Amino acid sequence: MTPIFRFEGIYTPVVTPYHADGAVNWEALADVVDYLVENGVHGLISGGSTGENYAQTVAERLEIARFTKDRLGTRLPFVMGTGAMLTGDSIALALGGREMGADAILLASPPYAVPTDRENALNALAIDKAANLPVMLYNYPGRTGTMMGEDFLDRVGRSRNFCGIKESSGDINRVHLLAREYPHIALGCGMDDQALEFFAWGAPFWVCGGSNFLPREHVALYDACRRDGDFARGRRIMSAMLPLMRVLEQGGKFIQTIKYGVTLNGIPAEAVRAPLKGLNKDDKRVLEQVVGVLTRTVAGIQAEG
Repeated sequence: MTPIFRFEGIYTPVVTPYHADGAVNWEALADVVDYLVENGVHGLISGGSTGENYAQTVAERLEIARFTKDRLGTRLPFVMGTGAMLTGDSIALALGGREMGADAILLASPPYAVPTDRENALNALAIDKAANLPVMLYNYPGRTGTMMGEDFLDRVGRSRNFCGIKESSGDINRVHLLAREYPHIALGCGMDDQALEFFAWGAPFWVCGGSNFLPREHVALYDACRRDGDFARGRRIMSAMLPLMRVLEQGGKFIQTIKYGVTLNGIPAEAVRAPLKGLNKDDKRVLEQVVGVLTRTVAGIQAEG
């Protein structure tokens, strides 16, 4: 089956910068979009969990996505996040994405409800029918409580719009299953510390929050593995990146860490909305040290050719 859209490269789930009072910092968001384009990522996603979608109304998410798409223009593919507890909200987001010219939608399982595979598939197909856009599935049972199982994949596979999956279960056997049994659904890395393994199994894309502030280093790993097939270089780059992966995942401070990383690049994005709180001084110092070593190491590997 020929896919209707090819997800390839580094897709960044864009952060949402805020002012201290919680209002969206539109100027900073514009700077983030431009920074990502200028530093080589291959696509942007608005309305993902890294963008703090859970702390935004549907109207806010549509406004943020529309601003992001307008700023991006046609420079890169644009994906609209549709994850929500209510099917009606997801449909509204998908329809909004279609209206603003999104190239695809990101579709997760509705959190907390814990639907069966059949129920989850019917939910996904309803959103797909409304939008009629290419779909990047998002399997993250750690956040949603629901695994997109084989029955789900078989059912949604009846629509050719389902042409990619961001796999974030952490189960390496899922990578094997998807690569072998569902080759018509492009495999995408959603677990940063498994990126090398995903690429070894042919994954053509990587959705990575850390690319918000280290886009060139993430692109370097992608280029080594996917463009050049040089997994020896890829292992060296991945080894240099693993300390960052540990910092991002430890202590439940993923979003705060990414937003502070963006701030280190000179774009004010540190503020987060409740219930989250920003990093403390020790956390900031650790990230600064890790980023310094990582950037120097990857630059050295690339300089070797």
